[in-house]
Amino acid sequence: MDAPPRFRRKIIRDWQALAAACGGRRPLVFTNGCFDILHRGHVTYLDQARSLGAALVVGVNTDASVHRLNKGPERPINPLEDRLEVLAALESVDFVTAFDEDTPLQLITALQPDVLVKGGDWPVTAIVGADLVLARGGQVHSIPFEHERSTTALVRRLQETGHGR
Repeated sequence: MDAPPRFRRKIIRDWQALAAACGGRRPLVFTNGCFDILHRGHVTYLDQARSLGAALVVGVNTDASVHRLNKGPERPINPLEDRLEVLAALESVDFVTAFDEDTPLQLITALQPDVLVKGGDWPVTAIVGADLVLARGGQVHSIPFEHERSTTALVRRLQETGHGR
């Protein structure tokens, strides 16, 4: 039997173990999202986020958490395990974990990142955990979109053209 892909080492579900794995890799950058259908906008955004520190941790909403975000009855399209592995395979991503809560606040508290990042549709004042990171002397960034892409728009376009049936 073949060995599992190397990128699976980047998937760490236990947050204490994740914090230990991040160790002295500072500044530590954190972002989160559903990352349901990975597209050009995601890849560009994650690369830009990674450039802001020594390591990038991506928190991924569980399937149940995505359902509660009301992104649509068909979402997520890809199950959590697939989303974790696709993200872990990206060069810009150092670690991936999952969270089941409605927001990543508990995960942010556990990791204590130095830099918190979200996409350009999030004003800094609305980014969950911004107050905690700023209070510790960290930075919070809302990275402007370089490529206007969204999974929701992609799903809608597929449905409208009949390719999503």
